[in-house]
Amino acid sequence: MLKVLKDIVEDIGGGVLFMREVLAVALFYPCSFRSISEQIVKVTEQSWFTTAVAGFFVGAIMTVQFTMQVQQFGALGYLGGLATSGTIREVGPLLIAFMLSGKVGAFTSAELGTMRVTEQIDAVRCLGANPIQEIILPRWVGIVCSSFFLLAVGLLMSIGGGLLMGLYFSGISAQEYLRHIPTIVTSFSIFSGLFKCLVFAMVLASICTYKGYTASGGARGVGKAVVNTAVATMVAIVIADWVTSVFSEVALRIYMGE
Repeated sequence: MLKVLKDIVEDIGGGVLFMREVLAVALFYPCSFRSISEQIVKVTEQSWFTTAVAGFFVGAIMTVQFTMQVQQFGALGYLGGLATSGTIREVGPLLIAFMLSGKVGAFTSAELGTMRVTEQIDAVRCLGANPIQEIILPRWVGIVCSSFFLLAVGLLMSIGGGLLMGLYFSGISAQEYLRHIPTIVTSFSIFSGLFKCLVFAMVLASICTYKGYTASGGARGVGKAVVNTAVATMVAIVIADWVTSVFSEVALRIYMGE
């Protein structure tokens, strides 16, 4: 038990030191815009379909679940607003981030881990270049930007999925489904959802680049890094979801003067 706790603490400490180095390089030795844009395009092309499908079905699931509840109270007209609000504020960002962690996180960790065990990263350093600047920073920024964009697109797709299920499962018209979305989904709800998207994207980028960069032990070490990335990312996203939920609630109370 103590060994497990020690390993967790060491892993967290190593991740913090790694991110401090990445941020320092970003501040004093930024990478080129071209390298960042290449990573953004690469990640987006790999994951847009998965994210869109995940978002669509998340919205559909939320509509089905809310239908069973609101029918009991004769409030089916509020279905669109309630399902959309729950999806944007909480369920959508979390589930879609899990999908991205398995797609983007595992791929990036495996890619960097392979570069580490085949000594490509050491070769970059021997050539006088900084591997953090040339390899890690473009991927970190690219993953954050593309993941935030993909999460936002996934939330938009969730509205479409919810609308479709409202038509064919709940039996309400599109106009009725959309009518109460502006009244229930406030600007603060949208801000809360997008804020979670940004935090989840940063968590994903930080963990997968750290795990891949510190991989060791040949092919087995790369596989271990990928597994650790998946586990650590999901746990970290859940914790980040709790922290951002508390922060959003406190901010809302301050905003409303309570």
